[in-house]
Amino acid sequence: MCKKKVVVGMSGGVDSSVAACLLKSQGYDVIGVTMQIWQDEDTTCQSENGGCCGLSAVDDARRVAQALDIPYYVMNFKAEFKRDVIDYFVAEYLRGRTPNPCIACNRYVKWEALLRRSLEIGADYIATGHYARIERLDTGRYAVRMSRTAAKDQTYALYNLTQEQLAHTLMPVGEYEKDEVRKIAEQYRLPIAHKPDSQEICFVPDNDYAGFIDREAGSLVPPPGNFVTADGRVLGRHKGITHYTVGQRKGLNLAMGRPVFVTQIRPQTNEVVIGEAEDVFTRELVCDRLNCMAAEEFHDGDRFLAKVRYGHRGTYCIVTRIGEDRLKCVFEEPVRAVTPGQAVVFYKGEYVAGGGTIIS
Repeated sequence: MCKKKVVVGMSGGVDSSVAACLLKSQGYDVIGVTMQIWQDEDTTCQSENGGCCGLSAVDDARRVAQALDIPYYVMNFKAEFKRDVIDYFVAEYLRGRTPNPCIACNRYVKWEALLRRSLEIGADYIATGHYARIERLDTGRYAVRMSRTAAKDQTYALYNLTQEQLAHTLMPVGEYEKDEVRKIAEQYRLPIAHKPDSQEICFVPDNDYAGFIDREAGSLVPPPGNFVTADGRVLGRHKGITHYTVGQRKGLNLAMGRPVFVTQIRPQTNEVVIGEAEDVFTRELVCDRLNCMAAEEFHDGDRFLAKVRYGHRGTYCIVTRIGEDRLKCVFEEPVRAVTPGQAVVFYKGEYVAGGGTIIS
């Protein structure tokens, strides 16, 4: 019987390296691939920060492939990454929204582009080092299931994958705790066993999002404007709406005598709305760009545990259809800093039911 061929997306980190190791030990014909997606990189900076997609990642991934005795290639996806991740990231900030570029990268680059090219070269699957599991349900649908380790669970960023993509994906690391993954790397003497995890958005290693957007958008960058209260009273001047996000408290430079927070960004009037701590909480949101996963479709009255950001523990909500591609979610308790541009992801038990992009 011919062995199944799998292309493993190798970032040079311990998780994707161990994914390749596990799949080879399970009898798969493994090919390692690093996606060349970011154009300009300071190798030392990325190495220090555990960067996942630059020149240092290629060096580390190649050494792991040699240790595992598997073929290894670098594939160029710069055009796809620029179009579907960077341009999207900048455009959303210019609209006064706070995007999640990792979700866009997963959907359109790490899966859509890599899977298409992998199938073209005869692979049966692609695989990643994500802390998540993929299962086929009794309904016949594929769904992402939470990983064994809640502390590292990455299902939130995977809600937008399609059924076709899930059917051709393996995620072996989801069955392990992080310390177990590092032990496996040590057992196989992989050279990255103790490499630190990546923490930043890969193309903004210094975490200066506004500076990055200024460089990318040039003359399109919004100018300084007014901090205002919800009823329009001017409180001071802001540096430009790309410097702020809903729920932000630090860096406002407003002498109010008490902590205040960003509660809304108004790109049409170039205003940043400031309020009190309680103003950052809401019981409702509206989302669009829906993707169903475990759920075949969303029905009025469906109850889900919803996460509105990666680190959110989740709050139960009831959903209602308010358009062909739009849902209203009413939470059972107030939720902090619901942010336009971020994802809301719905869970049924351990499974991702689906999700969408927050509008308001």
